[in-house]
Amino acid sequence: MLTPFLTALATALSLLIVDLVVPGVNIANFPAAMIAAVVVGLINGSVKPVLSALSLPLNFLSFGAFSLVINGLCFWLAAVLVPGFSVSGIIGFLVGPVILTFANTFINNYFVEKNLLSSGSDVKTQGELPSR
Repeated sequence: MLTPFLTALATALSLLIVDLVVPGVNIANFPAAMIAAVVVGLINGSVKPVLSALSLPLNFLSFGAFSLVINGLCFWLAAVLVPGFSVSGIIGFLVGPVILTFANTFINNYFVEKNLLSSGSDVKTQGELPSR
């Protein structure tokens, strides 16, 4: 029950880091960052796979570089949907999602290290004996 909240919190904190580091990305306050975190998660889970599948030929031809554009579009779409969150300029469009990914990975790894979140490798199947 706590895991989705901590994941959204980590993304919100990552968005605030992006706001500080990347010119062109602006977040008004922490509640806007929390709402943006949820919207970014929903877009990355629903819209991004469709866009990635549709742009597969372009991604293949560009050796994966078109993925930056897909990430930027999803990031921009979240900014359009959330009041208090805006993305402007090519740097915010392309660099913002990259910094967001790095910051979010760092914060999530911190939560896993402090045993607040479980990593995917820690999941045990039913009937599995604990290792010594």
